[in-house]
Amino acid sequence: MKKKSRATSMAAGILTLMLMSATACSNSGGSSDNNGSKNSSASASSEGSTVSAGAPLSFDLWLGWTATINNDSLVQKYWREKEPGVDVKLEATQGDAITALNLRMNTDGFKDAAVFNRSETVKNAMNRSGKIMSLEQYFEMPDKYPNLAAIPKVYLDRMRDADGHIWSIPTWFDQNPDKPWPGWASTTWLVRTDIVEQAGMTLDDLATLEGVETFLAKAAKLKDASGKPLNPMGFLMDQNDSVGYNDENAVLSAFGVTTGSASGVIPVEKKNGEFVLLYDDPQYKAAYQWMNRMYQQKMIDPEVVTDKKERYKEKNKNGRTALNVGSFWNVDQTLWETLDGPTETGWYYQPIPFPKVEGVEAVGFNQVVNPYPGYDVYINKNTKNLEAILKFIDYTLKPAAEQQHVVNEGPAGLYWDWIDQPLGKWKYIDEAYAGPRNSGDAAQKSTVTPELYMLSSYNNDWYPWWNNETTVAGAAKNQEFSKTIGEMGGVRTAHAYDTVAAKQGGLWEKYGPELENLRKEYRAKLILAKNDAQFESYWQSFRDALEKRAHWSELKQEWQASYQALVDTSGEF
Repeated sequence: MKKKSRATSMAAGILTLMLMSATACSNSGGSSDNNGSKNSSASASSEGSTVSAGAPLSFDLWLGWTATINNDSLVQKYWREKEPGVDVKLEATQGDAITALNLRMNTDGFKDAAVFNRSETVKNAMNRSGKIMSLEQYFEMPDKYPNLAAIPKVYLDRMRDADGHIWSIPTWFDQNPDKPWPGWASTTWLVRTDIVEQAGMTLDDLATLEGVETFLAKAAKLKDASGKPLNPMGFLMDQNDSVGYNDENAVLSAFGVTTGSASGVIPVEKKNGEFVLLYDDPQYKAAYQWMNRMYQQKMIDPEVVTDKKERYKEKNKNGRTALNVGSFWNVDQTLWETLDGPTETGWYYQPIPFPKVEGVEAVGFNQVVNPYPGYDVYINKNTKNLEAILKFIDYTLKPAAEQQHVVNEGPAGLYWDWIDQPLGKWKYIDEAYAGPRNSGDAAQKSTVTPELYMLSSYNNDWYPWWNNETTVAGAAKNQEFSKTIGEMGGVRTAHAYDTVAAKQGGLWEKYGPELENLRKEYRAKLILAKNDAQFESYWQSFRDALEKRAHWSELKQEWQASYQALVDTSGEF
C-alpha cells in the first residue's frame, strides 16, 4: 500500500507540473495525535482537488464491506457527469471488515474517505489511528453544505467527544427522529383465512388466546389437499437465529415480553420504573409454558424442534399448516408474491393482531426502531480531496423522502420514474438499466449501480420498496403485511437502554455466546417437556445454568454500569 501511495503522489506531481497549475494544500485536515485528540482542521474554502481545471472533483471511497465493484457504473457516471459533479472511485473490503480495518489503520490508512457500519469497534480503531479529521465545523456551514447542516442536532450531539469534536459524518438515519419509519416489521401471527372459514370461525374470533386455542383445536380435525391432518400451528426453530430474531418472539410479544433491541447486548424493558432484562421477565416463562401446553395437546407441529428451514417451508408450500407464528419471511414470501389470485394456499395467509392474553396489559416489543445513524463516513486528515468528499456527501444527505432512492438508482426520469405522482408508485423505465439491476447477478448489477443507499437518509413519508410497481396482486402483500404488522403494537422507537453495547474485554464479550447457547438449548427442552413437572424441572435447570455457565448476575451488573456510563456521556433518550 505504501508503494501505491508513493506512485499516486508522484503521478499527481507530474500532472501538476505539466498543467502549470497550483494544487490544493497537501494537508487538508490538520494534525492529530495517536489518541485521536484535537484536530486543527482547515476550512473547507481552502480545500481543492488534484484534478485539472474543468474536470470533475474526485475522491476514493473505501467501503467497509465486501462488494462487487465497477467504477464505471451508470449511477457513478451520472454523479461524475451531472449531479453532484463528483467522480467517486470505490474500493471494497476483502474478508473480515474489522481485521481489514485494523490492518489498514496500523499501516498506511485509507486515501480519502471510508464508510463503515456504525460501531464502537470501528470508531475506536479510527480514533486510535490518529489518521482521521475532526469534522464538527462542516455541520455549521448552511450556505455551503446545507444538507450537512440539516442533520438533526440530536444525532450530532451524541457523537461529540469530551472536547466537542465529531470524527465522522453520520449517514443512514431517519430524517424525523421523533416519528421514525417503522422498518420491515415481520414478526406476527399469520393465519390462513381459508382454514378459518373451514373451521366455521372469523378472524375476530382469534382476538384472544382462548379464541386461538379454539381455532387450533378445530384445525386439528381438518385435512390438507392430500388428505393428511393439518398441523394446527407451526414455527421455525432455526439454529442460526438470534435472541432478537426468532419465531418464538411472536408468542413472547403476545405475553408482553420485549425481545427487540437496537444493537444492544440483550433485550430490555422498563417496567414499573425498573429495568427488566429478557430472562428475568416472568412472562418469558409463561410464554414457554403455553407453547409447551400446546405441544402436549398436539396443537404444534410435532417436528417443530427438528425441522430444517427447507422442510419448514415445504410444509407451508404444501398447505400443511393452519397458523404460523414468527417472521413471515420464514414462512416464505414466495408462496404468495407470485400469485394474482386465490389459486394456491399461499394466497390465504394474513397477519392477525397479537391475541390478547389474560393479565397482559400491553404487547411486548419484538422490534425496536433505531432512528439514529447506522453508518459513518470517516475522512483522512491528509486527503487532498476534501471538497469532493463534502460536496458528494452533502448531495447524498439531501433531506428528501426519495433521496435514498435517488442515490441508489439515479434521479426520477432517468432510469426510473413515478407512475402516478411524486411520492407515489414508481417503476423502472429503462430496460437496459432494469435488466442488469434485477438480474440477481452481482457483476451485472454492479454495471448499473453500486447500491450506496446507506450514504443517504430516510423518512416515514415514502419508502421505495413499499411503493414499487407490482405486476401481480400477490407481489404487494409483503409491503401490506409489513405495514399492518408495524401497527399492531410490537414496534417502538429505541431508548438509550436499547443501545447498550458489550464492553470491550468485558463479561458480555466473554459470556454472551454461552448465554445464547443456553437460550437455544433450553427453548427446545421447555417446549418438549412431557408434563408440567418436567417443565418446572427444565425451567429451574435453565435458571441455574444462567448463573453457573453464563454468570447472569454479573452480566446484569456490567449492563447496569455500561448503561450508566452511556447516559453520563450521551444522555438518556
